[in-house]
Amino acid sequence: MKVTVVGAGAVGASCAEYIAIKDFASEVVLLDIKEGYAEGKAMDLMQTASLNGFDTKITGVTNDYSKTANSNICVITSGIPRKPGMTREELIGINAGIVKSVSASLIEHSPNTIIIVVSNPMDTMTYLVHKTTDLPKNRIIGMGGALDSARFKYRLAEALNAPISDVDGMVIGGHSDKGMVPLTDHATRNSVKVSEFITAERLEQVKEDTKVGGATLTKLLGTSAWYAPGAAVSGLVQAIACDQKKMFPCSTFLEGEYGLHDLCIGVPVILGRNGIEEIVTIDLSDAEMVHLKESAEGVQKTNALLEL
Repeated sequence: MKVTVVGAGAVGASCAEYIAIKDFASEVVLLDIKEGYAEGKAMDLMQTASLNGFDTKITGVTNDYSKTANSNICVITSGIPRKPGMTREELIGINAGIVKSVSASLIEHSPNTIIIVVSNPMDTMTYLVHKTTDLPKNRIIGMGGALDSARFKYRLAEALNAPISDVDGMVIGGHSDKGMVPLTDHATRNSVKVSEFITAERLEQVKEDTKVGGATLTKLLGTSAWYAPGAAVSGLVQAIACDQKKMFPCSTFLEGEYGLHDLCIGVPVILGRNGIEEIVTIDLSDAEMVHLKESAEGVQKTNALLEL
């Protein structure tokens, strides 16, 4: 199992680290355009191998896509990160050109790969890969919902004063501050609805805190977060590499599911060796469906800015 991560910045390096520590891949290739940067990150990570007990080989390369050949899974994290006050949508101009070029180079050397898109605005970048490559829809996945759901569960556990292993919840919709749809009605603590434990007002606060989870961290850090995004990517990669058939909310191309057409947006999917093996349709309340459609409209407006 060979995994390529494009972009050796904080998110890409964290992604490579978590994949290596889980020890399910034989090789991780870390690629960056900055001379020596990926090589340095790879060397630093490899020097943790004996300490962290993994045998995954991590290789760093500078802009040499031939070294990524025959990758089973490729992760695109490259692009400029958010700064405080920026929306994900504001990154579209620069990141679209980067993602288009990177995806073409990856597919040239790994035509059977599965691509996971992390670069923002993520739903639109995932859509861009669909429209500019010949990969089937099951092999193009946007990472957003997995991260947003992790942040939702963090906020739920905080509100419940409960261990996070007790909590389950999911966020669908667009990966944006306004587009996220945390499914509060479906959230549970050990199969009991969280509404049994906290007030509607507190649950609404959890929802709003989740939606601005990334912006909150960007304001604190001065740049985009990296630990949770890296961990979210590694979870998707492991589900595919190990054929786990796990359910994650991911940005996927919809052709009528949830009444939506010709866009990529976060909905629950089953991930296995073939990438997205099934799009799962769940019953949404009228309010949740309204919010999902509003989110889709926002994604489509951003998509319209692409020069396809």
